[in-house]
Amino acid sequence: MAAAGRGAALFDTPVGRCALAWTERGIAALQLPERDDGTTLARAVRRAPGATVCEPPAAMAAAIARVQRLLGGARDDDLADLPLDTEGIPEFHRRAQAAARRIGPGRTMTYGELARVLGEPGAARAVGQAMGANPYPVIVPCHRVLAAGDAEGGFSAFGGVVTKRRLLEIEGALAPESLPLFGGPSG
Repeated sequence: MAAAGRGAALFDTPVGRCALAWTERGIAALQLPERDDGTTLARAVRRAPGATVCEPPAAMAAAIARVQRLLGGARDDDLADLPLDTEGIPEFHRRAQAAARRIGPGRTMTYGELARVLGEPGAARAVGQAMGANPYPVIVPCHRVLAAGDAEGGFSAFGGVVTKRRLLEIEGALAPESLPLFGGPSG
């Protein structure tokens, strides 16, 4: 399902304009919205040097449509089968990100729990670093990985924890009593 060549495209979602970059091996990056389209696109293309902005080929257009549906609140698609270009990603990060892909929409896990899944119970901080370096947020759902006690912890996307909380709200992962009053994001 890997796309021929390298490319990148901006696309609209309920959380703003995102960018997808791909190589011949698969998706190189999914970038959540930044301050402006140029920054969003530039951050995605860093993982696919030489990529040109173009219409996505069929496989990447299908991936974009699935991301749009998930960000629109559909919880029946976990995106775990989308092909990723993991070249240059450290081995531990790849393992942690692969484990995070198994956390379904509407569910969460702590950094420590994910470390135990990896067979490395003392590696919660390393799991956090792997999630922070994740070039495919939503596809590798790092927003579903929380700090101890189900605290949100950090989030490296623009907007930080507010963005993480918004993604969790969209997926229905937060208990109704934890939702902010009047429907706005809380920090």
